Amino acid sequence: MRLLPCAAILAVLVQPIGAAEMSADQVRATVQRASRQAPADLRGKDLSDLDLSGLDLRLADLSGASLFGAKLVQADLRESNLERANLNGAWLMGADFSGANLTRASLLSVVVMGGEVKKMPVFRGAKMTGVKMIADLPGADLSGADLSDAVIGVNIRNQGMGQMRTDLSSANLAGANLAGADINRTLLPFANLKGANLRRANLFRAKLGGADLSGADVAGADFTEADLGGAILRDVKGLAEAKGLDRAENIDKAVR
Repeated sequence: MRLLPCAAILAVLVQPIGAAEMSADQVRATVQRASRQAPADLRGKDLSDLDLSGLDLRLADLSGASLFGAKLVQADLRESNLERANLNGAWLMGADFSGANLTRASLLSVVVMGGEVKKMPVFRGAKMTGVKMIADLPGADLSGADLSDAVIGVNIRNQGMGQMRTDLSSANLAGANLAGADINRTLLPFANLKGANLRRANLFRAKLGGADLSGADVAGADFTEADLGGAILRDVKGLAEAKGLDRAENIDKAVR
């Protein structure tokens, strides 16, 4: 696979966002013609600023090679159905996925920075069970999202050229369901995890410095080699059933 030179990558990221090349009605027509055998093909399409709320985009292909995925910049995807959709490489700056169904969707190497729009995508209350995601989402709103069994952590087998980590620094995950999620090595410093369900989550080597886990449920979670320096562990449930706390880093500096 040919890699883009740094100058070309920068040119893509700083180019202005133009008008959508399809209307919302055209997208709906494309979706209506789609089937399970022939899902909607929206690869590389610019759908910026469109109102696609409530649309059935199950299995849709919104991906693209390298940095040329579909552009969903500031698109309204609230309550849409993106179950098993392919959003690998898609541009998601400012997109609103509140209440959307992203069950088992793939969001690998999505673009959330660059260009004129500086806002993070919103996943408030989204259903993201089993989602596969590698993304830089510092400060993003995933409050109340269902990320149970999600695969967000580093996949050592498929990252031989370097480990890409999901960055959820200072993200809002209050009340999120992360039960059984693989979030190994994920960057979570100063994240809001108040009341989150972390039962059986894999937090191996996760960076949780300064994160607020007040009231979270961590029964069965694995904290082996996780950094807990300054993490707030007040009223945390299931600490006695958590794994690897004796091998966690800076556990003595956690706030209880």
